[in-house]
Amino acid sequence: MEVVEFLRSPKKFARLGGKVPRGILLVGPPGTGKTLMARAVAGEAGVPFFSISASQFIEMFVGVGASRVRDLFSNAKKNAPSIIFIDELDAVGRSRGTGLGGGNDEREQTLNQLLAELDGFEPHEEVIIMSATNRPDVLDPALLRPGRFDRQVVVERPDWRAREAILKVHTRKVPLADDVDLQVIARGTPGMCGADLESLVNEAALIAARQDRDQVGMAHLETAKDKILMGAERKLFLSEEEKKITAYHEAGHTLVAKLLPGADPIHKVTIIPRGHALGVTQQLPEDDRYHYTRDYLMTRIAVSLGGRAAEKAVFSVVSTGAQSDLKQVTDLAEKMVCQWGMSDKIGPVTFSRGEEHPFLGRKLATEKTFSEQMAWLIDQEIEKIIKEGEKVADEIMGGHRPALERLAAALLEEEVLERVRVDDILKLAETDEQDDPSG
Repeated sequence: MEVVEFLRSPKKFARLGGKVPRGILLVGPPGTGKTLMARAVAGEAGVPFFSISASQFIEMFVGVGASRVRDLFSNAKKNAPSIIFIDELDAVGRSRGTGLGGGNDEREQTLNQLLAELDGFEPHEEVIIMSATNRPDVLDPALLRPGRFDRQVVVERPDWRAREAILKVHTRKVPLADDVDLQVIARGTPGMCGADLESLVNEAALIAARQDRDQVGMAHLETAKDKILMGAERKLFLSEEEKKITAYHEAGHTLVAKLLPGADPIHKVTIIPRGHALGVTQQLPEDDRYHYTRDYLMTRIAVSLGGRAAEKAVFSVVSTGAQSDLKQVTDLAEKMVCQWGMSDKIGPVTFSRGEEHPFLGRKLATEKTFSEQMAWLIDQEIEKIIKEGEKVADEIMGGHRPALERLAAALLEEEVLERVRVDDILKLAETDEQDDPSG
């Protein structure tokens, strides 16, 4: 809105000696609508809009990119007030001199020309340059100084209210059935960005069309949501033994999630193979979370290890089915110790351990900022956190065996259990436990 006002009435700001901001950098994860935002600003302001992707500047011949930058700015100045939009700025704006094994003359010349156009000798009032990137950490510092891209607008993933509004936009041309409640879908899609939601609506429309329906119903949207969140169903023949192991594994996750206070609610449990998994236990938070307490993270670790604990309790062996669970809990425990200061022995310090990607960022090798003794201590603390979570999961399996048996039996029979069905099964199991005091 601020930029729109600048472009509509620049004299209002010049009257008090204010200068129109030169560059606005839209920063955010992929698919959050940075390009859409720039287009919307130009539409609202009613000014000419010059759009180009940064990769279009780079050619085999040195100098072509720089001349394209000059032409772009020349056209924008002739049509001022106007907006120039450069998409994926990191393609051309990456820090100079960091090319591993040699630089790229064409890219660096293009960047130099862009820097000169942004804030060189030639003034260009009333031309605003907007740009988008999801990698602000690799941009050249000269691009981000005051006078160039001095305003950064963070376009984050939307909360559920914003997701509901986005769904309303994408369903405008879709005939919806009366049972559709977009708020329920919005609440059930945490972490999804605008592009994901557009894909969800499109997927639901395709499912409805395949069934020869005239309208898209709630069931179609739910099926599309499951397909995106859990992966597409796979036709895979499982032996009875493998099916049984999968059922107990998913029942273990479900049982821990239901019995531990503060765990995200269970949305759906299935032993139908989806994506790369043989079964899926889907939890959906009540609301979007921005802070995670140690207790909540410990609960997540215990829930992830619930499947393995169930296999141990029932079959007295463990299988390879817990591979992704183990990776998830190890990553989480490592972050708790190394980044979030959640270990009493190590305390409130942070260590960069394994999260640097040399070919994306600036460093080829991250220098180690801790001693061998500290590395050993970190490993011990990570192991301690995981063992703590495993102990909780094992105790639940031992103390609530009838509930585990009932959940696994229901999964083998029905293959998919919704939240309400899981609650009913656990109530029946609770009655069993009360009737049998020895259990």
